[in-house]
Amino acid sequence: MTEDLLEQIQRKDAAAFTHGGKFHADDVFSAALLLYLNPEIVITRGNRVPENFAGIVFDIGRGRYDHHQKDSRVRENGVPYAAFGLLWEELGGAILGEELAAEFDEAFVQPLDNNDNTGEKNELATLIGNFNPAWDAQGGSDAAFFQAVSVAGMILENKFERYRGNERADRQIEEVLAAHERAVVSGETAERDAAILILPYFIPCQKRLSETGIAFVIFPSNRGGYCIQPQKREYSLHYKCSFPECWLGLEKEELAEASGLESAVFCHKGGFLMTVGELSDAVEACRISLDSFKEEKALVNVGGGETADELLRELPGMAEAQIYHMPLPELPELEQDGSYGEVAMEKADWKLRNKDYVKQILQCRPEAVYVEGDVFAAYPVVHLLRKKHVPVLAMAERGGKRILVRIPSGS
Repeated sequence: MTEDLLEQIQRKDAAAFTHGGKFHADDVFSAALLLYLNPEIVITRGNRVPENFAGIVFDIGRGRYDHHQKDSRVRENGVPYAAFGLLWEELGGAILGEELAAEFDEAFVQPLDNNDNTGEKNELATLIGNFNPAWDAQGGSDAAFFQAVSVAGMILENKFERYRGNERADRQIEEVLAAHERAVVSGETAERDAAILILPYFIPCQKRLSETGIAFVIFPSNRGGYCIQPQKREYSLHYKCSFPECWLGLEKEELAEASGLESAVFCHKGGFLMTVGELSDAVEACRISLDSFKEEKALVNVGGGETADELLRELPGMAEAQIYHMPLPELPELEQDGSYGEVAMEKADWKLRNKDYVKQILQCRPEAVYVEGDVFAAYPVVHLLRKKHVPVLAMAERGGKRILVRIPSGS
């Protein structure tokens, strides 16, 4: 099916049709996808599909690439397809390969499909929607539509290249890690330096390294000298090891004096980057940090019991973590007649209460937060934690065994 559709798109006389009027991210990105595969394809908009139209019809007409009919398709994970997802399902493998296409669908396509079908907030969809003309603007919306398609096309091209680049990086970092492990085993690299990885050049690898014992990465800076980056733990916002607090925010002479490293240049106040002039000083900075670092790990269990605690302690490196327990915020009670009782509150007060509750969670500086309980009480908490990119975990059952799964971060 993919080859047939791809061949149809790439014909010299290829044509496509979609609805007119107000546009959304769904039809805009669908058009951008077709133009990515064939910049010469002619896309027409209108309120009714022309009779005997032989081209590709999407987001209108109740056909293969529309999703407005009652029996429209839904993914196994419950996310309904929109036109963009239906097209990507058949075309994604030809663009990124099947594995990357599935990742792209989950991370990029599904949030847009879900927005179109349910109205769930999505910043990219809002951005695209803002290209629509004002309600009282004169003339049609076709020019604005194709302007939005142009922007969506640039986003797709950049996204595709980033995914391909990440795949190349994944292959390279595996080779570097294998060489590093061999050097440690053979004694070529000192055992105390096993947590320090020196790269020949910058390679995006933070996600992969979170699963390893590597605490620091050193690589040549494009400004000269070397950069040092601490690495975060899996299921955590925090670093496996941090630079000494007295280094943070210092530079040049002040940093050199505080650290004892002559070529020290800069240490970011947020602790996510340090630069030095010499490789030997970069390695020494990592050693000093590893020797002086005191690890205090914490997890927050919201609404869960001992079973959740046991699973949390099975997370990598969390066997000795402090687990703080917090109950879910109570929901306003309903009277028998369906009206809210005395604990009812205004919407603004409800939002404020949830924000204060999340602040209490964050004061624990958790590596991750487990949430269990009533979905209506849990959702605002999960939503606020996701917005702050805090790892949020939930319990699932697979193969008769209870496991923890991470709730994806929202956009």
